[in-house]
Amino acid sequence: MNVPTPQRTCVITGSRGYLGSCVKAKFLEKGWKVIEFIRNPDAESVRAGRAIPFRLGDELAAQSLAGANTLVHCAHDFSLRDWNTIHAVNVRGAEKLFATARQAGVEKQAFISSMSAFEGCRSLYGRAKLEVEKMLSDSGGLLLRPGLIYGDHPEGIFGKLVKQAKNSSVLPLFGDGSQLLYLSHQTDLARVIYDYANEQIPAVSGPISAAHEKGWAFRSILEGLAQGQKLRFINVPWRPVWLFIKCAELAHLPFDFRSDSLVSLMHQNPNPSFELTRRLGLQFRPFEPDKLNL
Repeated sequence: MNVPTPQRTCVITGSRGYLGSCVKAKFLEKGWKVIEFIRNPDAESVRAGRAIPFRLGDELAAQSLAGANTLVHCAHDFSLRDWNTIHAVNVRGAEKLFATARQAGVEKQAFISSMSAFEGCRSLYGRAKLEVEKMLSDSGGLLLRPGLIYGDHPEGIFGKLVKQAKNSSVLPLFGDGSQLLYLSHQTDLARVIYDYANEQIPAVSGPISAAHEKGWAFRSILEGLAQGQKLRFINVPWRPVWLFIKCAELAHLPFDFRSDSLVSLMHQNPNPSFELTRRLGLQFRPFEPDKLNL
């Protein structure tokens, strides 16, 4: 007699974000049960066991993770501006989350970091991700550093860049636009995370650069996203812009771009390592903007 295989369960934080939504779709496609840890789930999702109210940094009962096979932590609170609160919520919050997952017996644990995280990074976002990486480096989980995440239906930072390139003929360019960015297709990232949960990728010590090895200059990315439309760039010194945005943030004025993101753009990792990526045989497709359906 054939005994049915029990349905496996993946808990995802940040499932409403760009990458988190792609990860959620991948696990559902493969027949897994997905439980979303989100701030304001609807009552029906909570009753059905598909969602649990969760705020990064809050205490969490081990029972909420009981029976889960995999935890994928994508969430990051971008609303915070000073290091103390960023550390308390995003760093200590991750520590609490993964400690609770270990207590609940969750076998597979994945943390979505960033290529903005590296020794000597200047952005607060990168520093927070690096702190969590160090905390989890010996835990036997998966530490992924995606680059700029892109796809045919872009959201997040990449989505904003697409809108700028498609809707404007003149764009400001910080510095000379030579900053090298590494890109990660949303489908490749979701596949790697699923393969890890499905025991096709072993746990390794240290963060994995989860992107294609060819770096693209920021200016070249914008030109590619324009897909044939002629762009004219105006070089803008970045520090005065950073100061203006920072003052707007301190005054709690709405702004579509974060000062910390500008710091991250201007101070990229000069030498990201792809050693673990190669050793594990992870494949990330090259960035080909002319083939994207934008």
